[in-house]
Amino acid sequence: MGRTARRAYDLDDVEIVPSRRTRSSAVVSTAWQIDAYRFDIPLVTHPTDAVVSPETAVGIGKLGGLGVLNAEGLWARHANAEQALLRLVDAAKDEDRTALVRTLQELHSAPVQPELLAEAIRRVRESGVTVAARVSPQRAAELTPHLIAAGVEILVVQGTIISAEHVAHDDADPLDLKDFIGGLDVPVIAGGVSDYRTAMHLMRTGAAGVIVGHGYTPGVTSTDRVLGIGVPMATAIIDAAAARRDYLDETGGRYVHVLADGGITSSGDIAKAIACGADAVVVGAPLAAASEAPGHGLYWTAAAAHPNLPRSRVAAGPDIEVDLKTLLFGPSSDAEGAINLFGALRRAMAKTGYSDLKEFQRVGLSVRG
Repeated sequence: MGRTARRAYDLDDVEIVPSRRTRSSAVVSTAWQIDAYRFDIPLVTHPTDAVVSPETAVGIGKLGGLGVLNAEGLWARHANAEQALLRLVDAAKDEDRTALVRTLQELHSAPVQPELLAEAIRRVRESGVTVAARVSPQRAAELTPHLIAAGVEILVVQGTIISAEHVAHDDADPLDLKDFIGGLDVPVIAGGVSDYRTAMHLMRTGAAGVIVGHGYTPGVTSTDRVLGIGVPMATAIIDAAAARRDYLDETGGRYVHVLADGGITSSGDIAKAIACGADAVVVGAPLAAASEAPGHGLYWTAAAAHPNLPRSRVAAGPDIEVDLKTLLFGPSSDAEGAINLFGALRRAMAKTGYSDLKEFQRVGLSVRG
């Protein structure tokens, strides 16, 4: 009594409704653009060392997506990040299920070294692909000058939850996102958020893109269990898309991109996220199946290394192994949507009669049950 709760829907709760027309997938475009940067597929990688090394960032960029390096990850802390990752492989053999997270916490206790970070970014920049890196809100002011000097072209400010208004009770000044973004010459993607109001506030800071969701991956992330916080993704995306529409009207034409980060485990989830209004999807765990993934078949999110309250397990990735190009574009011998992730998106758009992503955001949806 005296309280209400809103019914919310996850991606598994909704289905895409075909329209009255179909079209050939050969005439379908999955391209999108943020600021001056255009991409052939709406793929942004989750910024975890499990799937993004400098080399995989290059590979994903050449295949049409955006690989995001974790500027607070192992490549920024260890001169031999590959050797550090092998310690996780050894820890996976330990019967103690906490060994993996403890090892990851230990590896992240080493300080971030700006020269290592600059070297990792240089390896991506010299390939010619778009360079993107992620920082946490807590370290954004400290690390961003090093990132910009090294050549980062898109900055991702990402935490489990980000707001445009933070109240602090210590001597440290909280990050003022509006001032921070206003002082940069590169586009900033910020998040995560999960509701209309917070998405709108974040858009008003000047962000070029807003991340929706908390990176939820079944069996891996545990934000809902640890903090009790979470909003089902279909509802979260649709609410943020509504904020994008209203902000577009409010500003007379400034478009802020919505990136869906959570619940993306198959090609069908990618299609549903775009159908709900996302401009791009942040993909993590499915990429751990790529033979090029630096995690050697393991997957975790950045929250796994938190020194006091980890909110991600280190888990085995998908039980398949294919090269990155096949994973994204096929051909596939898997009938569950784990391979040919973006070829399937193109097919979904063709089957429902839409020629580009903006059109596909208007496709009909139905709710199960």
